[in-house]
Amino acid sequence: MSKLPNVGTNIFTVISGLAQSHGAINLGQGFPDYPMDEALMDLVTKAMYDGYNQYMPMDGYLPLREAIAQKVHQLYGTQIHPDQNITITPGGTYAIYTAITSCIGPGDEVILFEPAYDSYIPNIEINGGKAVCIPMQYPDYTINWEAVRAAITPRTKMIMINSPHNPTGKVFTNTDMAELSAIALQANLLVLSDEVYEHLIYDGLQHQSVLRYPELAARAFVCFSLGKVYNCTGWKIGYCIAPQALTAEFQKVHQFNCFATNSPLQVALASHLSVPETYMGLATALQQKRDLLRALMADTPLRPIPSHGSYFELYSYQGISDLGERPMAEKLIANAGVAVIPTSAFYHNGTDNKVLRFCFAKKTATLEAAVERLQTFFKASPSIV
Repeated sequence: MSKLPNVGTNIFTVISGLAQSHGAINLGQGFPDYPMDEALMDLVTKAMYDGYNQYMPMDGYLPLREAIAQKVHQLYGTQIHPDQNITITPGGTYAIYTAITSCIGPGDEVILFEPAYDSYIPNIEINGGKAVCIPMQYPDYTINWEAVRAAITPRTKMIMINSPHNPTGKVFTNTDMAELSAIALQANLLVLSDEVYEHLIYDGLQHQSVLRYPELAARAFVCFSLGKVYNCTGWKIGYCIAPQALTAEFQKVHQFNCFATNSPLQVALASHLSVPETYMGLATALQQKRDLLRALMADTPLRPIPSHGSYFELYSYQGISDLGERPMAEKLIANAGVAVIPTSAFYHNGTDNKVLRFCFAKKTATLEAAVERLQTFFKASPSIV
């Protein structure tokens, strides 16, 4: 008997498989196609030769946890303890799963916002919980906080947020955080904050980390990805920051799942993370890529729904075709040679607003070639049915 009877192969695997079979340029899955920092690769090699090839402590390499604590203090003005509040994990998605598993049980309700990263609902349901999905308001993807208040019941235990947001690129504001704080405190809710794109915020906006807000940080799991930060998503390394009591519950699960995370990667990242320049310049470089994609796409009929963070920007094809998002994405793969993700895949009920997700964390040549294919396709197919 399946514990996830409604779950099949995820959309990223499906689209990437179709892209490969059709020789399409993949702007679907969220990974860079350009090289990572050679200095970081050299540090990993050095760590292996220096003998860091056996198990690390369960909570992670202490110098890495110390570097993270220093970074949090510098960026968000918050003091966290390397031994009490940080766990190094094999990726941000793992951290999210472990946080949910550590505190959500049968009958517990978890409020989340859709469109939502595809792991959230299965993580809740496999633990016997119930996902309470609140739609962000299309087309600007704002949150109706009164709808959040109305959704709270005696069974509500947690509220999940994601900023910068995947797939929309929305960045939470001070007002959003004030609303979240008021609701969480009044209803005594735990908070899970997915902040894997914390350094990828554009247009002069500021990341409103939960860690900036003491009343939220005191009841929150905050999950991060070093793979996203340093263009090495295949390394699958991240971390979770939480109060001491929540960290203890998190580590109860963690110790019987993976126990310890890749050792040489932790040693290398401890050194690399201690230099703020290695992550503070990321937003400028990625904003240039977002702006390049937007400029190139101006010569297609697709229209942007502006992103202010993450690897992604959404594009609408309303008025161009009556096709649903999944068939439209498949048509672009097969006929235009470009792979993108249907935003409907990020809704439990398949909400279809005629919107597609594009990943712009790609080389200039990749973006130019992909958009050239789209331009050719739309010129040859002015009417798509």
